[in-house]
Amino acid sequence: MLVLTRKIGESITIGPDIKIVVLEIKGRQVKLGIEAPAHVPVHRLEVFQKIQEENIRAAAAPTILDEVLKLDGEE
Repeated sequence: MLVLTRKIGESITIGPDIKIVVLEIKGRQVKLGIEAPAHVPVHRLEVFQKIQEENIRAAAAPTILDEVLKLDGEE
């Protein structure tokens, strides 16, 4: 893990298209601004994890076609 120290108003870049700026520091909370192209998804970790869990559940769930094939005895 790369660890960097930044002050308010300072930034880091990730590749040529993503910029993260420290906007505010209050106690133990840091407010970040993230500039990224529209096609790059940006989520808090807990939101990203929920999306991943939902995607796994959806992929494992039987589809309507699976249910129809079971009814027709074609499985």
